[in-house]
Amino acid sequence: MITKSFNWSETQQYFPHQWVVVEAVQAHSQNNERILDKLVVIESFKDSRTAWQAYAHLHHHSPEKELYVLHTDRQTLNIQERRWLGVRTN
Repeated sequence: MITKSFNWSETQQYFPHQWVVVEAVQAHSQNNERILDKLVVIESFKDSRTAWQAYAHLHHHSPEKELYVLHTDRQTLNIQERRWLGVRTN
């Protein structure tokens, strides 16, 4: 696991054409969009299925972390925020 934080363009350079599971370590919201200022790549993958399996495992064990599965070919992230109504239980 890499512990250095990156911005999105640096992530694309270090992990080209890959699926990555990342944790947002510095982020903010703007116009219902989540902006990831700094992120840590937890692991990289060649296929989306394995990346999502890793995400599910990590999210189950650490639901408080802000985790994402992304492909580094995406030029912009465009992560739309969703507002949940109701009660969340763990």
